[in-house]
Amino acid sequence: MRSLQSPHSSYKNSQSWTDDLPVCKNTGIGFSTNQVYREDGHPQEQHQYEDCSSHFKFNDKFYWYAVFDGHGGKRAADFCSQRMIAEIYFSHLNENKSDDDEVKNLLRQAFVTVEKAYMESLEDLLAERTSFMYDIPEGLSPYEAYQKVPHVVENISRLNQELSSGTAAAVALIFNDKLYVANVGNCRVLLCQTDQNSVLKVVQLSVDHDLKNEDELLRLSQIGINTKNLKHGSRLGNQENTRCLGNYMVKCGYSDFDDLSMASQEPIISEPDIHGGIVLDESSRFLLLMSAGLYKSIEEATGTDQVNKYIAQFVVEQFREQATLTGVAQAVVDKAVRLHHDWFMSNSFNQTCLPRRKDITLVLRNFNYHLPNAITSPTAPSVTFSHKVSVNSLSETSTPTASTVAGTNITSSTNTTSDTTSSQDSKTEEDDGVGPDQKIEAYVDFSVFYKNFEKAKKDGTLPPGLDF
Repeated sequence: MRSLQSPHSSYKNSQSWTDDLPVCKNTGIGFSTNQVYREDGHPQEQHQYEDCSSHFKFNDKFYWYAVFDGHGGKRAADFCSQRMIAEIYFSHLNENKSDDDEVKNLLRQAFVTVEKAYMESLEDLLAERTSFMYDIPEGLSPYEAYQKVPHVVENISRLNQELSSGTAAAVALIFNDKLYVANVGNCRVLLCQTDQNSVLKVVQLSVDHDLKNEDELLRLSQIGINTKNLKHGSRLGNQENTRCLGNYMVKCGYSDFDDLSMASQEPIISEPDIHGGIVLDESSRFLLLMSAGLYKSIEEATGTDQVNKYIAQFVVEQFREQATLTGVAQAVVDKAVRLHHDWFMSNSFNQTCLPRRKDITLVLRNFNYHLPNAITSPTAPSVTFSHKVSVNSLSETSTPTASTVAGTNITSSTNTTSDTTSSQDSKTEEDDGVGPDQKIEAYVDFSVFYKNFEKAKKDGTLPPGLDF
Protein backbone atom coordinates (compact mmCIF):
# COMPACT_ATOMS: atom_id res chain seq x y z
CA MET A 1 0.00 0.00 0.00
CA ARG A 2 1.21 3.50 -0.72
CA SER A 3 1.97 5.70 2.24
CA LEU A 4 -1.01 7.44 3.78
CA GLN A 5 -1.47 10.75 2.05
CA SER A 6 -2.42 13.71 4.16
CA PRO A 7 -6.20 13.94 3.70
CA HIS A 8 -6.29 17.74 3.72
CA SER A 9 -4.08 17.87 0.65
CA SER A 10 -5.98 15.23 -1.30
CA TYR A 11 -8.13 17.76 -3.09
CA LYS A 12 -5.03 18.93 -4.95
CA ASN A 13 -3.98 15.43 -6.05
CA SER A 14 -5.87 13.04 -8.28
CA GLN A 15 -4.14 10.08 -6.60
CA SER A 16 -5.01 8.90 -3.11
CA TRP A 17 -4.01 6.20 -0.66
CA THR A 18 -7.56 4.83 -1.02
CA ASP A 19 -6.77 3.82 -4.61
CA ASP A 20 -5.21 0.66 -3.17
CA LEU A 21 -8.20 -0.34 -1.06
CA PRO A 22 -10.32 -3.21 -2.43
CA VAL A 23 -13.66 -2.04 -3.77
CA CYS A 24 -16.93 -3.85 -3.17
CA LYS A 25 -17.75 -5.77 -6.37
CA ASN A 26 -21.45 -5.96 -5.46
CA THR A 27 -21.78 -2.21 -6.01
CA GLY A 28 -22.66 0.01 -8.93
CA ILE A 29 -22.13 3.77 -9.24
CA GLY A 30 -24.11 6.23 -11.32
CA PHE A 31 -23.48 9.96 -11.66
CA SER A 32 -24.22 13.07 -13.69
CA THR A 33 -22.62 16.48 -13.49
CA ASN A 34 -24.71 19.57 -12.83
CA GLN A 35 -26.41 21.13 -15.81
CA VAL A 36 -27.40 24.62 -16.91
CA TYR A 37 -30.14 24.45 -19.53
CA ARG A 38 -29.44 26.67 -22.55
CA GLU A 39 -31.86 27.76 -25.24
CA ASP A 40 -29.51 26.45 -27.94
CA GLY A 41 -29.56 22.99 -26.34
CA HIS A 42 -25.80 22.74 -25.79
CA PRO A 43 -24.79 21.29 -22.41
CA GLN A 44 -23.09 23.56 -19.91
CA GLU A 45 -21.90 22.95 -16.37
CA GLN A 46 -22.34 25.66 -13.76
CA HIS A 47 -19.36 24.44 -11.72
CA GLN A 48 -17.10 21.43 -11.36
CA TYR A 49 -18.57 18.15 -10.16
CA GLU A 50 -18.60 18.47 -6.36
CA ASP A 51 -19.80 15.03 -5.21
CA CYS A 52 -17.64 12.20 -3.89
CA SER A 53 -18.49 8.56 -3.29
CA SER A 54 -16.83 5.38 -2.06
CA HIS A 55 -17.57 1.65 -1.86
CA PHE A 56 -14.92 -0.47 -0.16
CA LYS A 57 -14.66 -3.99 1.15
CA PHE A 58 -12.24 -3.91 4.08
CA ASN A 59 -12.78 -7.64 4.75
CA ASP A 60 -15.54 -10.24 4.43
CA LYS A 61 -17.37 -8.77 7.43
CA PHE A 62 -16.56 -5.07 7.00
CA TYR A 63 -17.86 -2.86 4.16
CA TRP A 64 -18.03 0.91 3.69
CA TYR A 65 -20.21 3.04 1.41
CA ALA A 66 -20.57 6.83 1.30
CA VAL A 67 -21.86 9.78 -0.70
CA PHE A 68 -20.64 13.34 -0.06
CA ASP A 69 -22.63 16.14 -1.69
CA GLY A 70 -20.33 19.15 -1.76
CA HIS A 71 -21.25 22.81 -2.12
CA GLY A 72 -19.13 25.91 -2.55
CA GLY A 73 -16.42 23.88 -4.27
CA LYS A 74 -15.12 20.34 -3.87
CA ARG A 75 -12.56 20.99 -1.15
CA ALA A 76 -14.73 19.89 1.78
CA ALA A 77 -16.23 16.85 0.02
CA ASP A 78 -12.79 15.57 -1.03
CA PHE A 79 -11.24 16.13 2.37
CA CYS A 80 -14.10 14.65 4.39
CA SER A 81 -14.45 11.63 2.12
CA GLN A 82 -10.76 10.76 2.42
CA ARG A 83 -10.50 11.42 6.13
CA MET A 84 -13.72 9.57 6.97
CA ILE A 85 -12.45 6.44 5.20
CA ALA A 86 -9.24 6.62 7.24
CA GLU A 87 -11.16 6.98 10.50
CA ILE A 88 -13.24 3.88 9.73
CA TYR A 89 -10.55 1.76 8.07
CA PHE A 90 -8.05 2.21 10.91
CA SER A 91 -10.64 1.72 13.64
CA HIS A 92 -10.37 -1.11 16.14
CA LEU A 93 -13.68 -2.87 15.67
CA ASN A 94 -13.51 -6.46 16.91
CA GLU A 95 -15.65 -8.95 15.02
CA ASN A 96 -16.26 -10.97 18.19
CA LYS A 97 -16.68 -8.17 20.73
CA SER A 98 -17.94 -4.98 19.07
CA ASP A 99 -21.67 -4.37 19.64
CA ASP A 100 -24.16 -1.92 18.10
CA ASP A 101 -23.33 0.89 20.52
CA GLU A 102 -19.62 0.63 19.80
CA VAL A 103 -20.15 0.79 16.04
CA LYS A 104 -22.50 3.77 16.31
CA ASN A 105 -20.05 5.54 18.63
CA LEU A 106 -17.34 4.93 16.04
CA LEU A 107 -19.45 6.63 13.37
CA ARG A 108 -20.33 9.54 15.65
CA GLN A 109 -16.69 10.08 16.62
CA ALA A 110 -15.62 9.87 12.98
CA PHE A 111 -17.86 12.81 12.09
CA VAL A 112 -16.52 14.82 15.03
CA THR A 113 -12.90 14.07 14.14
CA VAL A 114 -13.34 14.81 10.45
CA GLU A 115 -15.07 18.12 11.14
CA LYS A 116 -12.30 19.21 13.52
CA ALA A 117 -9.54 18.14 11.15
CA TYR A 118 -11.13 19.96 8.23
CA MET A 119 -11.43 23.22 10.14
CA GLU A 120 -7.79 22.92 11.20
CA SER A 121 -6.79 22.43 7.55
CA LEU A 122 -8.11 25.93 6.78
CA GLU A 123 -5.54 27.76 8.91
CA ASP A 124 -3.44 28.86 5.92
CA LEU A 125 -6.51 30.27 4.15
CA LEU A 126 -7.59 32.12 7.29
CA ALA A 127 -4.14 33.60 7.76
CA GLU A 128 -4.08 34.74 4.12
CA ARG A 129 -7.51 36.31 4.43
CA THR A 130 -6.51 38.15 7.63
CA SER A 131 -3.45 39.53 5.86
CA PHE A 132 -5.56 40.91 3.02
CA MET A 133 -8.09 42.43 5.42
CA TYR A 134 -5.30 44.48 7.02
CA ASP A 135 -4.66 45.99 3.57
CA ILE A 136 -8.11 47.65 3.51
CA PRO A 137 -8.01 51.18 4.98
CA GLU A 138 -10.19 51.59 8.05
CA GLY A 139 -13.58 53.24 7.85
CA LEU A 140 -14.33 52.34 4.23
CA SER A 141 -17.64 50.83 3.19
CA PRO A 142 -17.51 47.68 1.05
CA TYR A 143 -18.21 49.75 -2.07
CA GLU A 144 -15.49 52.29 -1.19
CA ALA A 145 -13.04 49.50 -0.43
CA TYR A 146 -13.63 47.95 -3.84
CA GLN A 147 -13.11 51.31 -5.53
CA LYS A 148 -9.85 51.93 -3.70
CA VAL A 149 -8.25 48.45 -3.50
CA PRO A 150 -10.22 46.19 -5.87
CA HIS A 151 -7.53 43.47 -6.01
CA VAL A 152 -7.61 43.13 -2.21
CA VAL A 153 -11.40 42.84 -2.12
CA GLU A 154 -11.34 40.28 -4.94
CA ASN A 155 -8.79 38.15 -3.09
CA ILE A 156 -10.86 38.27 0.10
CA SER A 157 -13.93 37.24 -1.89
CA ARG A 158 -12.03 34.33 -3.40
CA LEU A 159 -10.89 33.14 0.02
CA ASN A 160 -14.39 33.50 1.47
CA GLN A 161 -15.65 31.26 -1.31
CA GLU A 162 -13.08 28.59 -0.44
CA LEU A 163 -13.93 28.91 3.26
CA SER A 164 -17.60 28.38 2.39
CA SER A 165 -16.93 24.91 1.00
CA GLY A 166 -18.98 22.34 2.87
CA THR A 167 -20.63 19.00 2.29
CA ALA A 168 -23.64 16.91 3.16
CA ALA A 169 -22.79 13.27 3.81
CA ALA A 170 -24.52 9.90 4.04
CA VAL A 171 -22.49 6.83 4.99
CA ALA A 172 -23.32 3.17 5.45
CA LEU A 173 -21.20 0.64 7.30
CA ILE A 174 -21.84 -3.11 7.14
CA PHE A 175 -20.23 -4.99 10.02
CA ASN A 176 -20.93 -8.60 10.97
CA ASP A 177 -23.96 -8.67 8.62
CA LYS A 178 -25.50 -5.61 10.26
CA LEU A 179 -26.11 -2.25 8.62
CA TYR A 180 -25.34 1.10 10.27
CA VAL A 181 -26.18 4.45 8.66
CA ALA A 182 -25.18 8.02 9.56
CA ASN A 183 -25.83 11.31 7.80
CA VAL A 184 -25.71 15.09 7.96
CA GLY A 185 -27.52 17.26 5.43
CA ASN A 186 -29.86 15.99 2.74
CA CYS A 187 -28.13 12.98 1.17
CA ARG A 188 -30.38 9.94 1.48
CA VAL A 189 -30.01 6.25 2.29
CA LEU A 190 -32.75 3.81 1.24
CA LEU A 191 -32.92 0.12 2.15
CA CYS A 192 -35.18 -2.05 0.00
CA GLN A 193 -36.49 -5.23 1.60
CA THR A 194 -39.24 -7.75 0.92
CA ASP A 195 -41.82 -8.59 3.57
CA GLN A 196 -43.48 -11.93 4.29
CA ASN A 197 -45.75 -11.39 1.29
CA SER A 198 -42.81 -10.75 -1.05
CA VAL A 199 -43.73 -7.07 -1.33
CA LEU A 200 -40.75 -4.81 -1.81
CA LYS A 201 -40.58 -2.12 0.88
CA VAL A 202 -38.55 1.06 0.70
CA VAL A 203 -37.24 2.25 4.06
CA GLN A 204 -35.49 5.62 4.42
CA LEU A 205 -32.72 5.28 7.00
CA SER A 206 -31.38 8.84 6.80
CA VAL A 207 -32.83 12.12 8.04
CA ASP A 208 -33.19 15.19 5.80
CA HIS A 209 -31.59 18.07 7.69
CA ASP A 210 -33.25 20.94 5.89
CA LEU A 211 -35.89 23.61 6.45
CA LYS A 212 -38.74 21.16 5.87
CA ASN A 213 -37.70 19.19 8.93
CA GLU A 214 -39.84 20.27 11.90
CA ASP A 215 -37.34 18.91 14.44
CA GLU A 216 -34.57 20.99 12.90
CA LEU A 217 -36.76 24.11 12.93
CA LEU A 218 -37.48 23.47 16.61
CA ARG A 219 -33.76 23.14 17.34
CA LEU A 220 -33.06 26.44 15.58
CA SER A 221 -35.88 28.23 17.39
CA GLN A 222 -34.47 27.08 20.73
CA ILE A 223 -31.21 28.92 20.07
CA GLY A 224 -32.95 32.19 19.19
CA ILE A 225 -33.55 32.00 15.42
CA ASN A 226 -36.85 33.26 14.05
CA THR A 227 -38.00 30.19 12.10
CA LYS A 228 -41.21 31.75 10.76
CA ASN A 229 -39.27 33.45 8.02
CA LEU A 230 -37.21 30.33 7.30
CA LYS A 231 -40.24 28.20 6.45
CA HIS A 232 -40.82 30.25 3.31
CA GLY A 233 -37.26 29.93 2.06
CA SER A 234 -34.87 27.18 1.09
CA ARG A 235 -31.56 28.51 2.38
CA LEU A 236 -30.00 29.02 5.77
CA GLY A 237 -27.09 31.43 5.70
CA ASN A 238 -25.20 30.50 2.54
CA GLN A 239 -26.50 26.93 2.15
CA GLU A 240 -29.71 24.89 2.19
CA ASN A 241 -28.92 22.33 4.92
CA THR A 242 -29.23 22.75 8.68
CA ARG A 243 -26.31 20.35 9.21
CA CYS A 244 -23.14 19.74 7.24
CA LEU A 245 -19.43 19.08 7.44
CA GLY A 246 -17.18 22.06 6.80
CA ASN A 247 -18.36 25.53 5.65
CA TYR A 248 -16.31 27.72 7.96
CA MET A 249 -18.15 30.89 6.91
CA VAL A 250 -21.59 29.73 8.05
CA LYS A 251 -20.32 28.08 11.23
CA CYS A 252 -17.69 30.36 12.65
CA GLY A 253 -19.07 33.43 10.87
CA TYR A 254 -22.80 32.84 11.34
CA SER A 255 -23.25 36.25 12.98
CA ASP A 256 -22.55 37.87 9.59
CA PHE A 257 -25.76 36.38 8.13
CA ASP A 258 -29.01 38.21 8.84
CA ASP A 259 -31.09 35.07 9.34
CA LEU A 260 -28.53 33.56 11.74
CA SER A 261 -27.11 36.56 13.58
CA MET A 262 -29.47 36.25 16.56
CA ALA A 263 -28.43 32.65 17.33
CA SER A 264 -26.95 32.03 20.78
CA GLN A 265 -24.66 29.29 19.41
CA GLU A 266 -23.60 27.78 16.10
CA PRO A 267 -26.84 26.99 14.25
CA ILE A 268 -25.33 24.78 11.54
CA ILE A 269 -23.94 21.66 13.20
CA SER A 270 -22.08 18.52 12.13
CA GLU A 271 -23.69 16.04 14.53
CA PRO A 272 -25.03 13.09 12.50
CA ASP A 273 -28.21 11.10 12.86
CA ILE A 274 -27.24 7.44 13.29
CA HIS A 275 -29.33 4.28 12.89
CA GLY A 276 -28.41 0.58 13.23
CA GLY A 277 -27.61 -2.17 13.50
CA ILE A 278 -30.13 -3.54 11.07
CA VAL A 279 -29.73 -7.25 10.47
CA LEU A 280 -29.18 -8.03 6.79
CA ASP A 281 -30.96 -11.28 5.91
CA GLU A 282 -32.73 -12.84 2.92
CA SER A 283 -35.31 -10.05 2.95
CA SER A 284 -32.64 -7.41 2.22
CA ARG A 285 -32.52 -6.77 -1.53
CA PHE A 286 -30.45 -3.65 -2.19
CA LEU A 287 -29.19 -0.44 -0.60
CA LEU A 288 -29.15 3.02 -2.19
CA LEU A 289 -27.08 6.05 -1.17
CA MET A 290 -27.71 9.23 -3.15
CA SER A 291 -26.98 12.92 -3.28
CA ALA A 292 -29.96 15.27 -3.12
CA GLY A 293 -29.72 16.01 -6.84
CA LEU A 294 -31.28 12.64 -7.68
CA TYR A 295 -34.47 12.75 -5.66
CA LYS A 296 -34.95 16.51 -6.03
CA SER A 297 -34.75 16.28 -9.82
CA ILE A 298 -37.44 13.58 -9.81
CA GLU A 299 -39.60 15.53 -7.35
CA GLU A 300 -39.44 18.62 -9.56
CA ALA A 301 -40.08 16.73 -12.78
CA THR A 302 -42.95 14.54 -11.58
CA GLY A 303 -44.46 16.36 -8.61
CA THR A 304 -44.51 13.04 -6.74
CA ASP A 305 -44.69 13.01 -2.94
CA GLN A 306 -43.38 9.42 -2.90
CA VAL A 307 -40.04 9.94 -4.55
CA ASN A 308 -38.31 7.13 -2.63
CA LYS A 309 -40.76 4.59 -4.05
CA TYR A 310 -40.34 6.17 -7.48
CA ILE A 311 -36.56 5.69 -7.36
CA ALA A 312 -36.81 2.12 -6.08
CA GLN A 313 -39.15 1.30 -8.94
CA PHE A 314 -36.61 2.75 -11.40
CA VAL A 315 -33.97 0.46 -9.87
CA VAL A 316 -36.20 -2.63 -10.11
CA GLU A 317 -36.90 -1.88 -13.78
CA GLN A 318 -33.22 -1.51 -14.59
CA PHE A 319 -32.27 -4.71 -12.75
CA ARG A 320 -34.29 -6.52 -15.41
CA GLU A 321 -32.69 -4.67 -18.32
CA GLN A 322 -29.03 -4.03 -17.49
CA ALA A 323 -26.07 -6.41 -17.45
CA THR A 324 -24.05 -4.80 -14.64
CA LEU A 325 -24.76 -3.05 -11.35
CA THR A 326 -23.05 0.10 -12.62
CA GLY A 327 -25.33 -0.14 -15.64
CA VAL A 328 -28.33 -0.25 -13.30
CA ALA A 329 -27.18 2.74 -11.24
CA GLN A 330 -26.23 4.82 -14.28
CA ALA A 331 -29.50 4.02 -16.06
CA VAL A 332 -31.46 5.25 -13.02
CA VAL A 333 -29.46 8.49 -12.99
CA ASP A 334 -29.86 8.94 -16.75
CA LYS A 335 -33.61 8.49 -16.48
CA ALA A 336 -33.82 11.13 -13.75
CA VAL A 337 -31.71 13.49 -15.88
CA ARG A 338 -33.98 13.04 -18.91
CA LEU A 339 -37.10 13.49 -16.81
CA HIS A 340 -35.82 16.76 -15.38
CA HIS A 341 -34.61 18.09 -18.71
CA ASP A 342 -37.89 17.30 -20.44
CA TRP A 343 -39.85 18.83 -17.56
CA PHE A 344 -37.89 22.07 -17.77
CA MET A 345 -38.14 22.31 -21.54
CA SER A 346 -41.92 21.92 -21.35
CA ASN A 347 -42.16 24.52 -18.57
CA SER A 348 -39.41 26.95 -19.60
CA PHE A 349 -42.01 29.67 -20.04
CA ASN A 350 -42.61 29.47 -16.28
CA GLN A 351 -40.20 31.93 -14.64
CA THR A 352 -40.29 29.98 -11.35
CA CYS A 353 -38.52 27.03 -12.99
CA LEU A 354 -34.79 27.41 -12.42
CA PRO A 355 -32.85 26.51 -15.57
CA ARG A 356 -30.41 24.19 -13.82
CA ARG A 357 -29.97 20.81 -12.22
CA LYS A 358 -27.60 19.74 -9.45
CA ASP A 359 -24.86 17.10 -9.44
CA ILE A 360 -26.23 13.58 -9.05
CA THR A 361 -24.53 10.57 -7.48
CA LEU A 362 -26.05 7.15 -6.77
CA VAL A 363 -24.34 4.24 -5.00
CA LEU A 364 -26.17 0.92 -5.39
CA ARG A 365 -25.19 -2.01 -3.15
CA ASN A 366 -26.88 -5.25 -4.19
CA PHE A 367 -27.51 -7.95 -1.62
CA ASN A 368 -29.51 -10.64 -3.41
CA TYR A 369 -31.71 -9.00 -6.03
CA HIS A 370 -31.49 -10.99 -9.25
CA LEU A 371 -29.74 -9.50 -12.30
CA PRO A 372 -30.98 -11.86 -15.05
CA ASN A 373 -28.82 -10.37 -17.82
CA ALA A 374 -25.65 -10.24 -15.74
CA ILE A 375 -22.29 -10.40 -17.49
CA THR A 376 -20.32 -13.16 -15.79
CA SER A 377 -16.77 -14.40 -16.10
CA PRO A 378 -15.89 -18.15 -16.25
CA THR A 379 -13.31 -17.54 -13.51
CA ALA A 380 -15.48 -15.32 -11.35
CA PRO A 381 -16.80 -16.76 -8.08
CA SER A 382 -20.44 -17.75 -8.22
CA VAL A 383 -23.01 -15.54 -6.52
CA THR A 384 -25.84 -17.24 -4.67
CA PHE A 385 -29.23 -15.61 -4.96
CA SER A 386 -32.35 -16.18 -2.97
CA HIS A 387 -34.39 -18.98 -4.59
CA LYS A 388 -37.28 -16.59 -5.22
CA VAL A 389 -37.48 -12.83 -5.49
CA SER A 390 -41.06 -11.89 -6.19
CA VAL A 391 -42.07 -8.24 -6.34
CA ASN A 392 -45.85 -8.04 -6.36
CA SER A 393 -46.04 -4.41 -5.30
CA LEU A 394 -43.87 -1.65 -3.98
CA SER A 395 -44.46 0.22 -0.72
CA GLU A 396 -42.60 3.09 0.86
CA THR A 397 -42.07 3.39 4.61
CA SER A 398 -39.66 5.09 6.96
CA THR A 399 -37.63 3.61 9.75
CA PRO A 400 -39.50 3.91 13.08
CA THR A 401 -36.48 5.55 14.66
CA ALA A 402 -36.26 8.26 12.02
CA SER A 403 -39.41 10.13 12.95
CA THR A 404 -38.26 13.30 11.20
CA VAL A 405 -37.84 11.70 7.80
CA ALA A 406 -40.06 13.30 5.19
CA GLY A 407 -42.76 10.90 4.11
CA THR A 408 -43.04 9.01 7.40
CA ASN A 409 -46.73 8.28 6.85
CA ILE A 410 -46.46 7.22 3.23
CA THR A 411 -47.88 3.71 2.87
CA SER A 412 -49.26 3.77 -0.66
CA SER A 413 -48.12 1.17 -3.15
CA THR A 414 -47.94 0.78 -6.90
CA ASN A 415 -48.00 -2.38 -8.98
CA THR A 416 -44.90 -3.56 -10.77
CA THR A 417 -44.35 -6.59 -12.90
CA SER A 418 -43.46 -9.75 -11.05
CA ASP A 419 -39.79 -10.71 -10.93
CA THR A 420 -39.71 -14.47 -10.49
CA THR A 421 -36.69 -15.31 -12.60
CA SER A 422 -34.75 -18.18 -11.05
CA SER A 423 -31.05 -17.80 -10.30
CA GLN A 424 -30.57 -21.11 -12.11
CA ASP A 425 -31.39 -19.51 -15.49
CA SER A 426 -28.41 -19.69 -17.84
CA LYS A 427 -27.54 -19.72 -21.50
CA THR A 428 -27.67 -23.02 -23.35
CA GLU A 429 -24.65 -24.59 -25.00
CA GLU A 430 -26.16 -23.69 -28.37
CA ASP A 431 -26.50 -20.03 -27.29
CA ASP A 432 -22.96 -19.43 -26.12
CA GLY A 433 -21.07 -21.75 -28.49
CA VAL A 434 -19.74 -24.12 -25.79
CA GLY A 435 -19.90 -27.76 -26.85
CA PRO A 436 -20.33 -30.92 -24.72
CA ASP A 437 -16.53 -31.15 -24.40
CA GLN A 438 -16.57 -27.64 -22.81
CA LYS A 439 -14.61 -26.27 -25.79
CA ILE A 440 -15.64 -23.27 -27.84
CA GLU A 441 -16.25 -23.93 -31.52
CA ALA A 442 -13.55 -22.39 -33.71
CA TYR A 443 -14.39 -19.16 -35.51
CA VAL A 444 -12.07 -20.00 -38.50
CA ASP A 445 -11.78 -23.28 -40.45
CA PHE A 446 -8.06 -24.26 -40.55
CA SER A 447 -8.56 -27.59 -42.35
CA VAL A 448 -7.19 -26.27 -45.68
CA PHE A 449 -4.08 -24.96 -43.93
CA TYR A 450 -3.34 -28.29 -42.26
CA LYS A 451 -3.93 -30.16 -45.52
CA ASN A 452 -1.44 -27.99 -47.41
CA PHE A 453 0.99 -28.14 -44.47
CA GLU A 454 1.09 -31.94 -44.56
CA LYS A 455 1.51 -31.95 -48.36
CA ALA A 456 4.41 -29.46 -48.23
CA LYS A 457 6.04 -31.44 -45.44
CA LYS A 458 5.77 -34.64 -47.44
CA ASP A 459 7.21 -32.93 -50.56
CA GLY A 460 10.02 -31.34 -48.53
CA THR A 461 8.96 -27.82 -49.53
CA LEU A 462 8.17 -26.46 -46.06
CA PRO A 463 9.86 -23.07 -45.39
CA PRO A 464 12.59 -23.20 -42.70
CA GLY A 465 11.27 -22.99 -39.14
CA LEU A 466 7.75 -24.30 -39.88
CA ASP A 467 8.46 -27.96 -39.25
CA PHE A 468 6.65 -28.26 -35.86
